Amino acid sequence: MSTDTETHEGAQSDEWFASAKKIYPMATHGLFRRIKWALLFITLGIYYFLPFIRYDRGPDAPSQAVLVDMEGSRAYFFFIEIWPQEVYYLTGLLILAALVLFLMNAVAGRVWCGYLCPQTVWTDLFLWVERKVEGDRRERIALDKDPWTFDKVRKRVTKHFLWLMIAWWTGGAWVLYFNDAPTLVWELLTFQAPMIAYVWIAILTTTTYLLAGFMREQVCIYMCPWPRIQAAMTDEKALNVTYRWDRGEPRGSLKQNKKLADQGMPAGDCVDCYQCFQVCPTGVDIRKGMQLDCIQCGLCIDACDNVMEKIGKPKGLIGYDTDENIQRRLEGKESVYEIVRVRTVIYVGIIAVVCGIMLFALLNRDFADISVLHDRNPVFVEQSDGSVRNGYTVRLSNKRRHERHFMLHVEGMPANTMVEAVGTEDTFAGRPIISVGPDTTREVRILVTSPPWAKMPHSTPVTFRITESVMGEVVTAKDTFKAPEKP
Repeated sequence: MSTDTETHEGAQSDEWFASAKKIYPMATHGLFRRIKWALLFITLGIYYFLPFIRYDRGPDAPSQAVLVDMEGSRAYFFFIEIWPQEVYYLTGLLILAALVLFLMNAVAGRVWCGYLCPQTVWTDLFLWVERKVEGDRRERIALDKDPWTFDKVRKRVTKHFLWLMIAWWTGGAWVLYFNDAPTLVWELLTFQAPMIAYVWIAILTTTTYLLAGFMREQVCIYMCPWPRIQAAMTDEKALNVTYRWDRGEPRGSLKQNKKLADQGMPAGDCVDCYQCFQVCPTGVDIRKGMQLDCIQCGLCIDACDNVMEKIGKPKGLIGYDTDENIQRRLEGKESVYEIVRVRTVIYVGIIAVVCGIMLFALLNRDFADISVLHDRNPVFVEQSDGSVRNGYTVRLSNKRRHERHFMLHVEGMPANTMVEAVGTEDTFAGRPIISVGPDTTREVRILVTSPPWAKMPHSTPVTFRITESVMGEVVTAKDTFKAPEKP
């Protein structure tokens, strides 16, 4: 095996631990490389520039399209506004993310890892910078072996400076999602930003620089749990980057295989060029079969297709395929690709259900809320005229950006029950009218008194209902009315 190949693999050892061999992925071009570039530009473009997109929510409302407002206890995504008590939307998004990951695995293995994982995206960007500064695979290998000269120092300093700038802007972009982006950028540049912003930028700059610049494939192989989970969840129908050994074996040099073919002897299309191996970002020789290290990025497919084109062989010696199809071709049968099958249909169905539930909840959610807390000491007060009074602390929430007025009614009590809101004088038909300021909550003490003639049981279920005076929005909360036990 060549020196270049040894740089990837290293020799087998009986030691319990072997230090990681540095990997020098070679640049390639082709369909999958173009897909990866397109996804890199799209995902990083969204991440870096999304905080600067504006969205008009009216006066006194944040104009940043995507914002997690910690101070205002609110999250915004364009027209969607999420309150802290609506954390179930976050739960739904996490469930959706897991299900989409499972679906991607069922269709094409670790395709998430190869194209969309942040570690892969930033590593690709860092590798591009490295190639632009130090050269491609052979030049980088030679540079590592060369003595320290001015040119080597210049290249290394330039590379690490660019890496740090990318990592710094990565950390900076993250904090922009938690404050108004243009304002925070100016505060950061003039050193007026909160200290927590500088701390998080420093943390994310360091982690991005280390993970994408130095640890790279080690994160994918050892730190990330998904390869182990994916290996347990995949099935024989899932497409994976596969060396089609039914066509490639027996492998040999181009001259050797041509000689065998001229003699009528078996000769595979694989010419042992190691291009598939040298472009792999995790150092995998795909010809050894499916491996835990493979992130299914498809770069080995591009490299092999380029070689096949040069030597006049059909493309596709490496491709997204299954071992089952290889066996079918050996038996003279047609390949079968079953992307739509029971597993994928179930995943799609569950995703649709979860999306439907979240959409229904979003379209039908309330912009007001009420919670009720019954007094515990005393639970009730029996008055001299025979009436019974219960006290409650009622919290009203107004999620609109203007003041609203709510009429309070207690259902489940006898006629002529008195409902009094302490500190509130406005009433309508004997029911208190409670004003709640814009985008705020208000606690009100409510006294509910049964009529003297009513024979109240020890516990009566009651419903506190508030009705908004303009739009008629109705929100309820349940509690109980307590009375003395009758002998």
